[in-house]
Amino acid sequence: MSRLRRPGGLAAVVAVLGGFVVYAVATLVFPYHTSNHDEAVYLQQAAMLLEGQLFLNPPVDGPFRPWFFVESGRGLYAKYTPVTAAMFAVGELLGGYRVALGLTAAGTLGALYHTVREAFDARTGVLAAVLMLASPLFLVEASVFLSYVPAMCWNLVFAASYLHADRTGSRRTATLAGAAVGVAFFARPFTAVLFGTPFICHALWSMRPWDLQERSVVGLKGLTAGLGLFGVAVTLAYNSVVTGDPLVFPYQVFAPMDGPGFGRRRILGYSLDFTPWLSLRANAEVLWLYATEWVIAGPLGTVAAALGVWTVRKRGFDTRQLALAGVALTVPLGNLYFWGNRNILGDLSNPNDGLVSFLGPYYHTDLLVPTVAFAAVGLLAAGEWVRAQLPERLPAERIRPALAGILLMCALVGGTATAAALAQPLAENYETTQQYDRAYGPFEEQQLDNSVVFLPRTYGDWLNHQFQALRNDPGFDGDTVYAMQRQQFAVIDAYPNRSYYRYAFRGQWAPFLGQSVDARLQRVEHVESRAVTTTVSASVPEGAEAVTIRLTNGTTNNSASNYTTVPVSESLALGLTTDANRTRLLGTDESVSVPTPDSGTVTLIAFVDFGADRAVKYRVALPVNRTATGVEALTPRLEVCWSERLCGGQAAYVPGTHRSDIELNATVEPRE
Repeated sequence: MSRLRRPGGLAAVVAVLGGFVVYAVATLVFPYHTSNHDEAVYLQQAAMLLEGQLFLNPPVDGPFRPWFFVESGRGLYAKYTPVTAAMFAVGELLGGYRVALGLTAAGTLGALYHTVREAFDARTGVLAAVLMLASPLFLVEASVFLSYVPAMCWNLVFAASYLHADRTGSRRTATLAGAAVGVAFFARPFTAVLFGTPFICHALWSMRPWDLQERSVVGLKGLTAGLGLFGVAVTLAYNSVVTGDPLVFPYQVFAPMDGPGFGRRRILGYSLDFTPWLSLRANAEVLWLYATEWVIAGPLGTVAAALGVWTVRKRGFDTRQLALAGVALTVPLGNLYFWGNRNILGDLSNPNDGLVSFLGPYYHTDLLVPTVAFAAVGLLAAGEWVRAQLPERLPAERIRPALAGILLMCALVGGTATAAALAQPLAENYETTQQYDRAYGPFEEQQLDNSVVFLPRTYGDWLNHQFQALRNDPGFDGDTVYAMQRQQFAVIDAYPNRSYYRYAFRGQWAPFLGQSVDARLQRVEHVESRAVTTTVSASVPEGAEAVTIRLTNGTTNNSASNYTTVPVSESLALGLTTDANRTRLLGTDESVSVPTPDSGTVTLIAFVDFGADRAVKYRVALPVNRTATGVEALTPRLEVCWSERLCGGQAAYVPGTHRSDIELNATVEPRE
C-alpha cells in the first residue's frame, strides 16, 4: 500500500483505471461504432494483419470494396498506414478489439505522467494524468477505433523517453525515444511532425556548438534521430510496397487532393476552395470549441492551463518546459494548413453540426498534452497560494476547517463542470447508438449461418459506409458474407450453396440526427429456369379512387404500352412472367410487357391514388439476368412510398410498421 501512495503508484492506478473506463465507454456507448466511418477501415485492416495480409482479394470485383480502400493490381489496400490497425489487432489477440482501446488509453496516461514528471515533477504528472482522463476529448477519442489517441500514445512515449534521456544521459531511453517517434511518424506522419518539432528544436539547441557541455549529448540525440529516421524509411518502404512509389502515400492515391495545403481540395465527390481566410475561420471555431467544451471542466480547464503558463513564466521556463509548451503552438499552427478542420464542422454557422459535435476537434487531440500539463501546474500553484495565505488571515485552529471547506467547494465546482462537459458528448453519442441498435436489430434476431447478405448503397458503392459493424473476414469466407446490392448474380455464383438475405430499411438514414429507421432482413430466393413467374399481392387502402400499374425495365426507351389501370378493390393480385426476351404483366385485361434486360431490374409500380394530392406507391423491383438457357431472378425488393424523395432505397416494406391496411408481398418461382 505504501507504494500506491507514491506518485508512481498513483499514476499507475490512474492509468489502469483509465483503461477500464475507456473499455466500458467503448462497450456501452459505442457498441456499433460512431458516425465517423473510418473506424471500420482500421478494424478491417486489423483483421487483415491478423491473417498476414496487406491486400484484399474479393471473389468479385465491385460489390466487396470496403470504405477507404484503394484498388490496385495486387488487390485492395487501406488508405491508412497499418500502425493503428496493428495495435487493435493486438487487442483482438488478447480477447477483443476493445481490449486494445483500454490498453492504449492506459499506456497514454502512463506516458503522459512520465512526460510531465520529466518537465515538472511527479506530483504534477499524476494530476495531469487525472485531468487527461477526465477530458471529454480524450475519453471519447480513446473509446473509438480511430488513430488519434494511438498516435498520441507513441508521441508521448517519445516525449517521455527523450526528456528522460536528456536529463540522465540514458542511451536506452534515447533508443526508445527514436523508436517511438519513428512509429508515430509511420502512424500519422503530419501529426508526428507537429508534435515532434518543439523537441527537435530543443535537441538542436542542446547541441549548439558554442555552448556544448558534453560531447555525449551529440551521441544521444544522434541515436534518437537515427532511429526516428529509420521509422521514416520504414514508412517509405511501406509506401513502395502498396503504392509502388516510396514518396506516394496511400491516402494520396485514394484522393490526391486530400492532403495538407491551400487551394482546391477534393475527396471523392466533395471539394472546396480552401483559402487561408477559410482556414482561419474554421480553426478559430475548432479551437473555441476545444477550449470551452472538450478540455477538462470546459472553460475552467482552459483557465487553469492559462494560470499554469503564467505560473511557469514567473518562475522561469527552462528549455524542457519550453519544448512541451511548444506543442501548444505547433499543433494549432500546423492544423491551419489542413482542410479537415473545416470538414469536421459541417455548417460553420452551427456549432452543433458536423462530426465535431460527437467526436470533438480530433485533429487537435495532441493539444491536450500541454493543456493538462499546465492546468496541473496551475491548480497546484493555486492550492499552494491558498495554503500560504490562510495563516495570515485565520487563527491556527481554523486553518484546517477552512482548507477542507475550500477543497470541498473546488471539488463541487470542478466536479460539476467536469461532469457537465463529459455528459454532453457521451449522451449525444449514446443517442446515436440507440438509433444504430434499432437499425441493426434484424441481425440480432436472425440466425445467419452460411449466408450472404446484400446491403443497400446508401452512401455510394462502399461496404462499411455506413454499416461499420457488418464487415467481411479478410478471406471473404466467413459464416456471413456481406456484399453491396450490385452484381448480385455474380456474387451468388461465387457463393452458390448459401442462404441469401437482403437488408433494407424504411426512413432516412440519419442516426446522428436522432432519426430511427425500421429495418428488415428479407429472405431472398434465387431461381433459374427457362422462364420465371413472380407473384405479387397487395392490399388497397380504404378511400382509393384509382390504381395505375406501370412496368419498366430501367431503360429510357419504354413505350406507353407499359401502363395500365385496374379496377379498385380491396386487394391487388398481379403476376409477372419473365423469359430471356420479355417480361409480361399478368392479372390485367391489357397486354403490358417490356423487354427483359440482359442484366438489370424489372420494376412493377402500383400507383394508388386517393385524390387531393394523396397517393401511395407500391414498388416491386425484380433483379433479373439472362442465362445461356433462359433467365435467373431473385426475390423482388419491396417498397411502399409515400414520398418520392425516399422512394428507391429508403422506403422498404417492413411488415408491422405501416398502416394496418397496407400489406405487400412477392414471391418468385420457376415456370415449368
